Amino acid sequence: MGTKNKILLEVMYKASYCLPCFYMDETVQEILPKYEDQVEYRRVEFMKGSGRERFFELSYKLFGKENVHKYARVAPVPSLFMDGELVFDAIPPMFELEEAILEALEKRGIDI
Repeated sequence: MGTKNKILLEVMYKASYCLPCFYMDETVQEILPKYEDQVEYRRVEFMKGSGRERFFELSYKLFGKENVHKYARVAPVPSLFMDGELVFDAIPPMFELEEAILEALEKRGIDI
């Protein structure tokens, strides 16, 4: 299955010293093997390089460019985006993450 058919999961990740970020990443990593053919995972390390750009893209989508720059409204950290949409703004229980993945797969007509 090509990447275009996969659901994209992205975790907003500050650094390894950010424990909530670390555990959000761990939660996703733990469930990934079950859905490796249906899910692509990216850790958005927003403190550097292209991660910063993606963080702002998603923040603009949530709050608008003006609100990001004028009022410092940005995507929550950590948070989990699925296909560019905010799904969790806190570490989800494993069953809720799995339900969200299954729902997204169903919406796209992707079999597991």
